[in-house]
Amino acid sequence: MKTEIVCFGEVLWDILPDKELPGGAPMNVAYHLQKLHHITAMVTRIGKDEYGDRLLQLMRGYGLDPAYIQVDPTVATGKVIATVTPAQEMAYDILFPAAWDYITTDILWEALESPHPACIIFGSLSSRNHVSKQALQALLSKVRGLRVLDVNLRPPHYSSTHITWLLEHADIVKMNEHELHELCGWYGIEGDMRAMVRQLRDRFLWRAVLVTLGAKGCLLYEDGEFYQQPGHKVQVVDTIGSGDALLAGYIHAMLSGSKPGAALRFGNALGALVAGKSEGCPDYETAEIITMMHQH
Repeated sequence: MKTEIVCFGEVLWDILPDKELPGGAPMNVAYHLQKLHHITAMVTRIGKDEYGDRLLQLMRGYGLDPAYIQVDPTVATGKVIATVTPAQEMAYDILFPAAWDYITTDILWEALESPHPACIIFGSLSSRNHVSKQALQALLSKVRGLRVLDVNLRPPHYSSTHITWLLEHADIVKMNEHELHELCGWYGIEGDMRAMVRQLRDRFLWRAVLVTLGAKGCLLYEDGEFYQQPGHKVQVVDTIGSGDALLAGYIHAMLSGSKPGAALRFGNALGALVAGKSEGCPDYETAEIITMMHQH
């Protein structure tokens, strides 16, 4: 079976005050792409522990090929400890080190054997440690397909130098509104949102920039044109993974030959659908995305 898409990066457990949820943006994206019938390889690393076993079972259940899931004999499966602050806001501690900080190049090349995958999707968080960073650099040096970067600025797990390197090696970049402002601050870029997006794109020469705007929908700048989608009216259950779903939907539609505006509409609808369901990898039918697209 030809691997069509490679997702590289963290898989982990969100340890919330009342429950434990499987997470990691790359896994959420891989889940949706596999569900939309793309053969997707999840390149990651788990610990030799109960949390790792549970993640492996989940990913198998999602239909993801376990061939690229490495098992670390000494470092534990990734966890994020979520606590409620005195101001009643959620604070997240992304534990370091985690198994996904130690992804090695040992079995990466198999996913890239001819014919090459159409794209590789990677997040900025997954290369916070030099071991996984080297694996990602090696992987990117071999890739012929599209390189899709999901910007995830999670203090203190990044530096402007490293993020800049990732931005220079991407073709399509997804970020949220806050991340757009932070990046533009680094490079002295000013103006309204569209002006900032245009200048960032001109600096790095990306094919496309996707900005998620939460309840306000999303903005896409591709081939010199802007496309915007307003938010859908949904009864939000939780917003976990809705940005990941939006990215996956956009990539799916784009690879399926949709024009930019139509690809954005599809991604926007999938993101809204996931916001109306519980957790980052909920079950749904493709028909539900189409129904959502036709709601105004």
